[in-house]
Amino acid sequence: MSSLWSKTLAPGDKWSGVIAKGRLLAFTALQRDANVSMMLFNANDLTERYNMPDSLKAQYTARLTRGNVLMSDNGRALASFVGDDLGWHDTISGYTTRESTDAKYGATDYQTLRNDWLRSGYENFAVELVRSGLGVRDLGPVVNLFAKVACDEEGRMIYDAAHCQEGATVTLRTDMDVLIVLSNTPNPLNPSTAYPTAAVKLDVSLAPAFDAATDYCCNYRGENRRAFENTAEYHLLAGK
Repeated sequence: MSSLWSKTLAPGDKWSGVIAKGRLLAFTALQRDANVSMMLFNANDLTERYNMPDSLKAQYTARLTRGNVLMSDNGRALASFVGDDLGWHDTISGYTTRESTDAKYGATDYQTLRNDWLRSGYENFAVELVRSGLGVRDLGPVVNLFAKVACDEEGRMIYDAAHCQEGATVTLRTDMDVLIVLSNTPNPLNPSTAYPTAAVKLDVSLAPAFDAATDYCCNYRGENRRAFENTAEYHLLAGK
């Protein structure tokens, strides 16, 4: 399906925007070892947002892949994973801060290096949230697309640097109008002492018509179906 719009996020880039329901968001890693941190909100009610604990608990998982749904704190489906080359996207390691970025990669600042300074996830999200009338109090859990973080038998979180190869793609479908906030900044657990250099391309296109009876994500788990039923009710009563 042809792309309606596309954007490439260079290393350190950020972006946010409202994307209507019924769109496909195809993310492609243009280099290996990519990581794009993502926040999601209901574009028509910014108090409703991605709920990490409920999404993971309802789907009996700590990672996300095809079939999984990003559920809101009102039990609705914000977006779904409809395509995935990797089989694992990180939900638990969060995003980088100014302090952690300076400690790992060396202290930088905009005043000295201008656009070559090394950005953190916290700063990127803070800036983009303000654009939509939100603020740092609205910072919350993220999904780290392309990243794999697993726990060993002793509970240590291990980052898999070989997980994402160049050309890997993951595709989400918007099930509501969403505000999406993106930060192409390193995964906090990436052990590299060099700031990662993977750009990521986002292509937005129209999704096929949704059919609850046959949709893979809707029928992936009973809890997913209930989330889609809640979403359908919301759209019906809102006249959307």
